[in-house]
Amino acid sequence: MKSILKKYLPERAVDPVFELIKVNNVYLKIVNQRQTKHGDYRKLPSGEHVITINNTLNKYRFLVTLVHEIAHLVAFTKYGRLIKPHGKEWKYTFQQLMLPFIRPEVFPTAILPVVANHFRNPKASSDTDAQFSIALKQFDENDDSKCYVYQLLPGAVFRFRGRTFKVLSKKIKRYVCAEVGTGREFLFQPNAEVEKL
Repeated sequence: MKSILKKYLPERAVDPVFELIKVNNVYLKIVNQRQTKHGDYRKLPSGEHVITINNTLNKYRFLVTLVHEIAHLVAFTKYGRLIKPHGKEWKYTFQQLMLPFIRPEVFPTAILPVVANHFRNPKASSDTDAQFSIALKQFDENDDSKCYVYQLLPGAVFRFRGRTFKVLSKKIKRYVCAEVGTGREFLFQPNAEVEKL
C-alpha cells in the first residue's frame, strides 16, 4: 500500500496517511477521473469503508481529497450518521486531520498560506474556494489547450463540458458567460477549467 501511496502523495505525507487508512480500516480505490467529483466515501452494507479517489489528481489535491473523505468516515463514526455531510462536525474533523499536513515539509512554501487559510473554514468542495483551487491546480500536468475562466478577456470563446460559451463580464467573484448556441447566461467560478477556442 505504501508503494502505491508514494505515487500519489507528497513524500512526507505517505506514512501519516498510511496510518490514517490503517487505523480507520479504509479500503482505498484509485479510479479513473470523474468529471463531477474528486473522490467519495461510502460505508457498504457489509460495514466496509470504501474511499475512491481520482487517479488524475496532483499529489497535493490527492492528499486533500483523501483526508476530506477520511474526515467523513471519522465524523460519522464519532458523531453518528445523522450529522450533515459537510456540517460543523465534519469541518472540525477535517481541520484536525489536516493540521499535521499543513507544513512546509508537505506543501510548497509558496502555497502554504493559501492552504492554511482554506482550512480555517474548509468548504464542501475544494473547487468552491477559488484561491485554494487555483493554488492546487498549478501543480496539475500542463495541458496547453486548458486555461481558467479568470484568465480570459470579455469576448473570449471557450468550450466547457462539450458546450461553447462566450465571456461577457465579471460579477463580484464569478464570470457571466453566454452559451453561444442559445444565448442563455451562466455564472462560472474563476477557477473553472476550460478549453480556449
